[in-house]
Amino acid sequence: MHEFKISLAPLAYYWSKEATLSFYADAMQWPVDIVYLGEVTCSRRHLMKLDDWVAVGQALHEAGKEVVFSSLTLIDSEADRRNMHRMAEHALEEGFGVEANDFSAVRAMQGQPFVAGPHLNIYHADTLAWLSGLGAQRFLPPIELPRDDLASLQQHKPAAMQTEVQVWGRLALAFSSRCFTARHHRLRKDSCEFRCEQYPDGLPLATRDGKEFLTINGIQTQSGSCLDLGAQVPDLAAMQVDILRLQPQSQGMAEVVAAFDLARKNHSTAQVDSRYLPAQAQRSNGYWSAKPGMQWLMAESI
Repeated sequence: MHEFKISLAPLAYYWSKEATLSFYADAMQWPVDIVYLGEVTCSRRHLMKLDDWVAVGQALHEAGKEVVFSSLTLIDSEADRRNMHRMAEHALEEGFGVEANDFSAVRAMQGQPFVAGPHLNIYHADTLAWLSGLGAQRFLPPIELPRDDLASLQQHKPAAMQTEVQVWGRLALAFSSRCFTARHHRLRKDSCEFRCEQYPDGLPLATRDGKEFLTINGIQTQSGSCLDLGAQVPDLAAMQVDILRLQPQSQGMAEVVAAFDLARKNHSTAQVDSRYLPAQAQRSNGYWSAKPGMQWLMAESI
């Protein structure tokens, strides 16, 4: 019977150093197999230095976790490029994996094994085969890829390629050179005062009539809703997906992990209590059925 691994996605938000270290200390005790580390959202975030991430990675490795360093998604300066290369070099020196979220990171790996992140936009088997030739050993499909398209990729992917699918958490929809959190506070990006630290699960953005719409997270735009593919765990197992990816959140993460761990053990659906949704979020799973992503469709409707 197929059994998944569970991964923790890289932290998308800007938490204090104390909160970040506490979160990963707790994660060492959770039944997760793979932990992604590093800054993926904004290069201005500086509370966790590279040496700090290395120390966290070493502790997680000693706790039996597979550690992967994730690259910044939007590299728009020479400093960003240099820091990405330093991150990759340190990861390889420590025996950690590297998740490439930008094609400059793919090039930096120079044929060494890497994880093809969700922002590389892998929609076709030919793209996947090309990346496999460059060293990719695992890939994450784009968040909006429907079930049928994923099933087709599974049938045509390289034999040794692992598949990892996000099944929980807010979705990263877009990145911009502008910082929307700074703009919300009428600040310039270069003098943002790091206001995103005030929003540990992002800043909710509603429509004029008060309906949930999006979440602002610095230069990143996220879904307002929380993806929940708990009911699709048996379907993912039937497709031989290897890894279930969970997006970190500030509260209730241990309970989310426990629900998906129970599902993989019992070969059943994962049922996460609504108390553990991110603040102010509703559930969504529309993309799975090629519907608008913010929709929530009950299992019997899919």
